[in-house]
Amino acid sequence: MPATKPLRRTLAVLAALPLLVLAGCGYGSQAKDDGGVEIAAGAEQIDGLDSVRIGYFGNITHATPLVGNQKGFFQKELGATEAKYAVFSAGPSEIEALNSGSIDIGWIGPSPAINGYAKSEGKNLRIIGGSASGGVKLVVNPDKIKTLEDVKGKRIATPQLGNTQDVAFLNWVAEQGWEVDALSGKGDVTVVRSDNKVTPDAFQSGSVDGAWVPEPTASRMVAQGGKVLLDESTLWPDEKFVITNIIVRQEFLKEHPKVVEAVLRASVATNEWIEANPDEAKAAANARLEKDTGKALPAGVLDPAWESIRLTDDPLAATLGAQADHAVETGLLDQPDLKGIYDLRLLNKILKAKGEPAVDDAGLGVQ
Repeated sequence: MPATKPLRRTLAVLAALPLLVLAGCGYGSQAKDDGGVEIAAGAEQIDGLDSVRIGYFGNITHATPLVGNQKGFFQKELGATEAKYAVFSAGPSEIEALNSGSIDIGWIGPSPAINGYAKSEGKNLRIIGGSASGGVKLVVNPDKIKTLEDVKGKRIATPQLGNTQDVAFLNWVAEQGWEVDALSGKGDVTVVRSDNKVTPDAFQSGSVDGAWVPEPTASRMVAQGGKVLLDESTLWPDEKFVITNIIVRQEFLKEHPKVVEAVLRASVATNEWIEANPDEAKAAANARLEKDTGKALPAGVLDPAWESIRLTDDPLAATLGAQADHAVETGLLDQPDLKGIYDLRLLNKILKAKGEPAVDDAGLGVQ
């Protein structure tokens, strides 16, 4: 296998910066069960392992771990092996935590997974399952932007240089025939890199004219008078594209496959329960968000955000490959070798036992 080419220096430096959800909490804030989930009497540890450390974002696009934590699906499958949680606000910090061994398994977006895999030359992580599709929108000030053509010359926010939405917006801009310097964000459109927590305020103050952002930031902006000009899902075949994957440390997968399988079973069970109980699941996700971040989402934000997310066990591998190509075309990434980034054997084992079809790795799986 040819060696993976390095990321461009600027993106590599940014990817190394730990962006934490709460200051002073290590790689991520610790999410507690608040006494709501207990280990069942007589339960046994899997492989004699005391605990497994699970990372995710305090974000509605991470509905599977939010609900799985809140309702105890993970702990139920893990028996006496304790599920411990850490909550992150950005992919680079979660990748850093995974690489350092601070977490074992995590839910994360495609760009951080691609970057993390490429930077380690394929040695540190595997994508083992899917979690969510969709939930990304271009929201604009309708007084300033009425058509897609009006985006030219405006200031549009994305969450972070080189993150999943940043790459998607730069790719869309290029498809319009407009030119933007990817690193500086300057050109026919001005790209403003702005943390999702502050983008609604920037939008309300008029310092940006719109934003290409995930939920619930998009719905927050709509609640402030913004208009959804474009839903990214409409740009993809069958309106499906990966927004959240499940990753694992390769060493942990090798040493504790039964624990990884238990977490995947819980993920599949959680998605199935969410589909069967959408209102209760939405409430559970919001309750978990309040515990993890200190603030629940108001109904006017939660309801449309929840509606736009599609949960899936399928990692939609072909769309991850396409997103990597987009990053290369925008100049943010040297061509990576992604062969081996997926190991879907445990997930397909679980799906087969349920009588469901296997999911595909688009030729990017382990050999």
